[in-house]
Amino acid sequence: MARGGLQKTMRKLIMGIDIGGTKVAGGLMTAQGRLVKSLIRPTHAGGGYASSLSQIISLIERLYHAAGGSDGLEGIGLLAPGPLNPHTGLVINPPNLPGWENVRLAEIVEKRFGVKAKVENDANAAGLAEVLFGAAVGYRHVFYVTVSTGIGTGIIINKKIYHGKNGVAGEGGHVSIDYQSPYRCGCGSLGCIEALAAGPALVRRAQARLLQEHTQPSLLRDLTQHQPARLTPQLIARAALRGDAIAKFILKETGFFLGVWLAAMINLFDPEAVVVGGGVAQIGKPLFKTLHETIPHYAINPNFARRTPILPAKLKKNVGVYGAAALFLPAGAEAENF
Repeated sequence: MARGGLQKTMRKLIMGIDIGGTKVAGGLMTAQGRLVKSLIRPTHAGGGYASSLSQIISLIERLYHAAGGSDGLEGIGLLAPGPLNPHTGLVINPPNLPGWENVRLAEIVEKRFGVKAKVENDANAAGLAEVLFGAAVGYRHVFYVTVSTGIGTGIIINKKIYHGKNGVAGEGGHVSIDYQSPYRCGCGSLGCIEALAAGPALVRRAQARLLQEHTQPSLLRDLTQHQPARLTPQLIARAALRGDAIAKFILKETGFFLGVWLAAMINLFDPEAVVVGGGVAQIGKPLFKTLHETIPHYAINPNFARRTPILPAKLKKNVGVYGAAALFLPAGAEAENF
């Protein structure tokens, strides 16, 4: 066994890597699900495929050495935005990772580090992690959604990820709720829920509202020093909590869009619970209040929908690392059902 890393016994660690459009996070986990080391760095996705892949490999290298090399690792779980094929480890063409087209990510990592690697859709694995370790423990049939830079979803049926025929099921963020919308999604379609309610959409709608209501005082102008480009979902949430009318309108509109869409997802899947995670979801009570108000009005069975728990994600910033590592845990390996 290699020396000098965290691995001091024969028990191997599992590496989890969570690749996003803005950052890549990684960690080392025990077979009992305990996170023993974590790292994070920017993805540099705007620089294209070579730049972002370099960032990812660099982070893996640091964790690889911390684990004591290949002898200290059971496997490397890799989460990436979809669409992708988890059976072949192929990342197909994620909108938030420019230049990533038909990338055999699992093969690249296995050849570089000599450790078994698995690739999974980030939202699928996050949903699995919430079922195994987080907010949805005790539920078997769960619809998971993460609302951040994009909107990802995971369908968990009987504690197993539903992949579909080609391994690309669960792209709920690219379901349109307004095909006449002026907003085009990164996938090319009009009115996808991602184009209306993800973080960048939240900011874009707030900027447009400030322009339309240019005579209306707003805390958002003060928080950004009258530079709308500085707006973030967090600033909008902060302003809303302090009573800013424009910020409150934007959050309520976002909750409405998500509520209409989630009602359709509940109509389709009839889950035991819905788990909502991601940076935008951390806005908390104002967003969830609107979800609870909206969903029954757009569900075919309002009483069933009203009784479906809408749960805030528990694992939060580490959910991707947990989800990636879970692919090599006993429960996760069974849940993958490859």
